[in-house]
Amino acid sequence: MSTQEKINLIGLNRVAMREFLASIDEKPFRADQILKWIHHQGMTDFSTMTNISKVLRQKLEERTCIEAPSIAWEKASKDGTYKWLLSFADGNSVEMVFIPETSRGTLCVSSQVGCALDCKFCSTGKQGFSRNLSTAEIIGQVWLAVRRLSELGVTQKITNIVMMGMGEPLLNFDNVVPAMDLMMEDLAYGLSKHRVTLSTSGVIPAMEKLKEVSQAALAVSLHAPNDEIRSKIVPINKKYPIKQLIAVCRDYFKGQKQRVVMFEYVMLKGVNDQPEHARELAKLLSNVPCKLNLIPFNPFPLSEYECSSPEAITTFQSIIQKKKIHVTIRKTRGDDIDAACGQLIGQFEDRTRRNEKWLKKRGMPGLASIPVVVA
Repeated sequence: MSTQEKINLIGLNRVAMREFLASIDEKPFRADQILKWIHHQGMTDFSTMTNISKVLRQKLEERTCIEAPSIAWEKASKDGTYKWLLSFADGNSVEMVFIPETSRGTLCVSSQVGCALDCKFCSTGKQGFSRNLSTAEIIGQVWLAVRRLSELGVTQKITNIVMMGMGEPLLNFDNVVPAMDLMMEDLAYGLSKHRVTLSTSGVIPAMEKLKEVSQAALAVSLHAPNDEIRSKIVPINKKYPIKQLIAVCRDYFKGQKQRVVMFEYVMLKGVNDQPEHARELAKLLSNVPCKLNLIPFNPFPLSEYECSSPEAITTFQSIIQKKKIHVTIRKTRGDDIDAACGQLIGQFEDRTRRNEKWLKKRGMPGLASIPVVVA
């Protein structure tokens, strides 16, 4: 059996692992042992799994594999942030980022090769879209990061995982949810439901479905106080407008004490950062259990936007705070290695031709993609 035909066990959550074992006439409890070997011990060699029988090890060797993405390159920021370009067997690549802080270590994981959406301030969206990542390719990023950070001697452990890398997670629902299950699985990474966050631009039907099947935290990329602005910079708003989105967010954690939706708001100079925008936003969020995170815009090559001034951002924050809404300003991390929010770019063939059209509009039709400098 070729490697491509084998089942990659790294992508199976507890339910799927038990179902697989039953299909090969093995006891379901073996799933717990195998999960621990893969995710706790980081083992890829079945011969090392000494608490399962030789017969089962042989079956696994013949029918399965344990494979994670490979590191194409690695960059370290002066602030301790790490960014990796990860390669897959088909030649596609995505980026992953680790941000260490005093009390936490946050891993930013990708869900798609590129992004099917086209948010105007995001370099990933400008690069276009190739395909969804499999569950194994998503959780494989976490598996790889744990091992690599240990090799680098990084003392801060991964305490938080955010599905905020490349892609719109809810457009890859069936692969993202099992991956998040493993992030929160005691036999794998054992993170609290408060420490695994899915970030979405507002795919409303998938949000309603997610609420029923996952306990993960939710972040929503809002970025505007009204439909006129949001439809220009977040095109999915034309399909799922703000009124509908806010209604879903208002009830998302209904009945769950102390759980709130995190709204993300990128600060764009002269676009969405004026005092009247702050007042409109405060009114919009007044009845929603939420926190608001203001994100200084991180520029990328050929971007048409600029970041709001520090003064404009703090004024915006002050207006929101006066309305008793919890609001923070995100500290930019990893911008010297293009690892900050909205700067992630992989390497792949754009099936949408979006990148080609975008570059052509800027008089640069000869470029294959957004220019990237790799140190």
